[in-house]
Amino acid sequence: FAGLLLNKEPMLITDLVPGVIFKIISSGDRNKDEGLDFSEFSKYLKEHEKKLQLTFKSLDKNKDGRIDITEIRQSLADLGLEISKEHAEKILQSIDVDGTMTVDWNEWREHFLFNPATNLQEIVRYWKHSTVLDIGDSLTIPDEFTEEEKTTGLWWKQLSAGAVAGAVSRTGTAPLDRMKVFMQVHASTTNKISLVSGFKQMLKEGGVASLWRGNGINVMKIAPETAIKFMAYEQYKKLLSSEPGKVKSHERFMAGSLAGATAQTAIYPMEVMKTRMTLRKTGQYSGMFDCAKKVLKNEGVKAFYKGYIPNILGIIPYAGIDLAVYESLKNFWLSHYAKDTANPGVLVLLGCGTISSTCGQLASYPLALIRTRMQAQASVEGSEQLPMNLMVKKIMKKEGFFGLYRGILPNFMKVIPAVSISYVVYEYMRSGLGIQK
Repeated sequence: FAGLLLNKEPMLITDLVPGVIFKIISSGDRNKDEGLDFSEFSKYLKEHEKKLQLTFKSLDKNKDGRIDITEIRQSLADLGLEISKEHAEKILQSIDVDGTMTVDWNEWREHFLFNPATNLQEIVRYWKHSTVLDIGDSLTIPDEFTEEEKTTGLWWKQLSAGAVAGAVSRTGTAPLDRMKVFMQVHASTTNKISLVSGFKQMLKEGGVASLWRGNGINVMKIAPETAIKFMAYEQYKKLLSSEPGKVKSHERFMAGSLAGATAQTAIYPMEVMKTRMTLRKTGQYSGMFDCAKKVLKNEGVKAFYKGYIPNILGIIPYAGIDLAVYESLKNFWLSHYAKDTANPGVLVLLGCGTISSTCGQLASYPLALIRTRMQAQASVEGSEQLPMNLMVKKIMKKEGFFGLYRGILPNFMKVIPAVSISYVVYEYMRSGLGIQK
């Protein structure tokens, strides 16, 4: 709503310029015939009025049905925009019709009804989610940060809190993650591995500590990947956005996917190392550096990028479906359950984030399995060194379509505990770092 408030002049339907008319038509045009019929126009007004009402109620802090100067300044300050009392008075005067220096719902609606905002900042602010959630895969699209958050350094505190939460979460669910990788590589129709038999085999071979093999490097790669992804995302947004300061959903998806690909390219050798360390037998490597030295000596530099192509391809279905499902759930909640505020609450946010991330995982899982098998090829005795297309054919021929989903049960089992742990730790970190809610 910051953009709406900072418009100083009232906007009437007679004042609409061709550019604004085009935006209204493009926002409401459902059948893409470059025009609005009565049904489309009515639906546009209804949906837009709903968003304006949510924004008005969020601005009305004391719930008296009117917005005053103090509430305008406070609400903009919450979004990181500090304005003077005089500036707030000018904003209020431009909307206030009856001269009371307060704005009621009718004045607010009449002033902004034909402003074609499609994604009000109040709604965006409450629906950030990816920093909070860590389910072991780092393919989600990065968070948005306001200019104020970037200039004050609040962004790095939030990213740091998310990284620590992710580290604790991954450590807590490491046994299930190791089981997933173990089943992806070793399970087949002839070598059936259940959760119970798999864990027994791991415990027998290396003891309880073996359940956390590969976790060290899995945690280590969080910080560089998060930092690279965030910086790349900011640059790609500037390159791809059609309007400065505004990012549409498809532009956000493209920028997020490219940022994910950039980050994955930079840290991919650590991904390979994580798989090798996860699958190692007792005594095979003395540590991470010993593993890297042996892989380099025996297989060369190329070994550190095995499985790179299916990994990069997996970003597109994961990020695309994660974003699409999350936006759909968000819009459903705003349409059916939002009453007095755009803030959905913790449980709704976690639920939507968990469902969307799980759907993204489900879509990209076959590519993740192919990536893991290619990463592990040389370390598995008697394993053929196959490229991606031949490996897919081999799995489909020997194990059928469901062979591409080996290990998905432990993968799904770790989602809820991972989300729960990461959220609790994230909230503690926010408090510790002095991040205001």
